[in-house]
Amino acid sequence: MLRIEIHINGRITPQWSEWFGGLSIEPSGPDGTILQGMVADQAALYGIIARLRDLGLRLVEVRSEE
Repeated sequence: MLRIEIHINGRITPQWSEWFGGLSIEPSGPDGTILQGMVADQAALYGIIARLRDLGLRLVEVRSEE
């Protein structure tokens, strides 16, 4: 399992949590969002990043640790 934290530009609401694998979703600053929680592996992390891309959201930072 990996603990991840993803910072993005743009807002998404906590209602998107299930679509992002149950990650917690919190606002950050005037126009940012932080997604954080646990994912099964690096493949799951890439899947979440792909979903953010599909929504047209820009990644600011991605952190992960085992």
